[in-house]
Amino acid sequence: MNALSTILRQIAAALEPHGILVRGVVNFKAGEGPSLTGGSCALSVILLGNVGGSIWPVFTRWQKTYDGPDPLDTWSKQLIRPLAEALGATAYFPSDPPWQPFQRWAMQAEGLKPSPLGILIHPEYGLWHGYRGALAFPFEIDAPVTKATHPCDHCHGKPCLTACPAGAINLTGFDVPACRTYLASESAEKTCMISGCLARNACPVGEKFRYPPEQLQFHMAALVS
Repeated sequence: MNALSTILRQIAAALEPHGILVRGVVNFKAGEGPSLTGGSCALSVILLGNVGGSIWPVFTRWQKTYDGPDPLDTWSKQLIRPLAEALGATAYFPSDPPWQPFQRWAMQAEGLKPSPLGILIHPEYGLWHGYRGALAFPFEIDAPVTKATHPCDHCHGKPCLTACPAGAINLTGFDVPACRTYLASESAEKTCMISGCLARNACPVGEKFRYPPEQLQFHMAALVS
């Protein structure tokens, strides 16, 4: 059994029962990777994250025992940090400095591109996926780079552009201030804050991976807090 299969099997055994999956591998040239705990540069990074509501059942059970800030980040770190230590890896998280380019890594590893909402869209999972952390190693991991098709290129109706009640979505970018202003209004309490972002819900890609209602509400509440 080679190092690649051993590492991936260990990660799967530790994290998949919690709904956190291996989302891809990025390799770097010498000196170009992020800094490891020991000071050298990583030669590979394994991205970890959720697909659809994969994390939600386990996370919600854990959340009942936790009374503190940033529950999802805290839960993710409690799972990933011990694994990093056991594997001799360095753990990175989207919520922690030094900020790492998770979006760029995902585009390299899975061949993804941003949707008009700014969220990376996956040809199978649509907008219903995320990245909870990454493990970096001082050696290269031999893994193929996925070349995904970009669903937005073939979406002629582009319902996400017209579904946003704040008009914050267009082909030139995502108007964050307009979105936040709307989410702070009474109207949002009957729309996006209940059912999740209407523009995100309107995307026809990966509908079967759509987050459950409670998860949608959780993320919307975190967005406006």
